[in-house]
Parts: sequence; structure tokens; C-alpha cells
Amino acid sequence: MASTLLITGASTGIGAATARAAVTAGWNVALVARSADKLSDLEAELGESAMAVAADVTDLSAMEQAVVRAVDRFGALDAAFANAGRGLKTPGTENADPEDIRGLIDLNIMGVLHTARATLPELRKTRGHLLLTGSAAGRKHISGSIYGATKWFVHGYGGNMADEMREWGGRCTVIAPGMVDTPFFDEPKPDKLHPEDIADAVVFALTRPARADVREVYVMPTG
Repeated sequence: MASTLLITGASTGIGAATARAAVTAGWNVALVARSADKLSDLEAELGESAMAVAADVTDLSAMEQAVVRAVDRFGALDAAFANAGRGLKTPGTENADPEDIRGLIDLNIMGVLHTARATLPELRKTRGHLLLTGSAAGRKHISGSIYGATKWFVHGYGGNMADEMREWGGRCTVIAPGMVDTPFFDEPKPDKLHPEDIADAVVFALTRPARADVREVYVMPTG
């Protein structure tokens, strides 16, 4: 039976590319995002190996239901990729809209926590793998960056979870990309990383032998 990966933020960019790469590698994928139309198109593209679940990762109960649906469809959950995230419309502590800051924190931090909380009971059964989208911005200081600070949380939490999951044979990996040409940015960045580069990093971490705990994959563009 094929292994199953749940992906949040699966409708575009890194999430969609990872779904394609995982299915090519023989995995089933549960696709989670708010954009039901885009998810349906991706589900149709990927066929029987994919299931779309429209859900908001900032809603814990919605994430718990998404996990139930994935397990009902595919029989088990072997990995989860907490990938959903965003930046601020206007950066900076003084200039940003406080509600925009709250939305950023809810998605980039609480969304990661909700994904972990909802998936860990099933991952424990399979000695599974939790992956988190960190960032180069979570590995260095960037002047005034609240977005970067949320990614510092992801990196710290990922290390903590790696130690916790090790106790029962699970693994946790932070995927830390530099700038990627995705809808995250208003203007195209064709000379930077492509979503497929990050998808390959996810599949690499997922397919290491059980003895190897890849805790971080740090990918930077050469351009």
C-alpha cells in the first residue's frame, strides 16, 4: 500500500509542486487549502492518488476533520507537510496593519501548530514524518521582519519536535528555502528557485532510510 502525505497550502506554489513530486514518487496525497477550485483542478490532474480537502489551517477542528478524511480514504497517514504560510501586505512593526499581523501569525504559527496537533496521533501510529516550511528568513536576522520572526518560530519548533518525535521513532524536518518564484510574491522571480526545487527537497527528506533523521534542508538560489 502506498504511503500517504498530507500537504497544507497545497493549491499553488510549493504545495502543489510537492503534491506532483510525491505522486510521481509513488505516494498518495491529501491536498489541504482554502481554495476549493484550485484544489479540485489539482486533484483531477493527479488522479486516484490525490484527495482534495478544502480547509483553513487556522481552524483546528477543520484540520482534525481533514486528517479523518485522509485516513478514511487512504487507510493511514505517513507524513504531513505544514506548508501553508504568507507574508505581510506592508512590512514593519510601525507600518503594518495590526490585523494583517494577526493574520500572519495565525497562519504561519498557529497553522503549523494546528497541522501538527491534528496529524501527530496518526503519525505516531506509523512512526511518521512531519515536515515544516521554514525559510532562509528564519536562519538570519532581517531588519524589522515580522515574517522572518514567524519563521524563526518554525525553525525552533521543528527542532523541538524532532527531539520529541525521535522518542517514538518519528522524524521532523524543516525545509528552509531562499527566495522561490511562487505566488507569494506580487512580481515573478524567474531567476530564483522554482517550486519544484523545494518539492524535490521534501521528497528527498521523506525517502531517506529510517536510520537517517534529516532535520533541515536549506536550499538557496544561485542567482
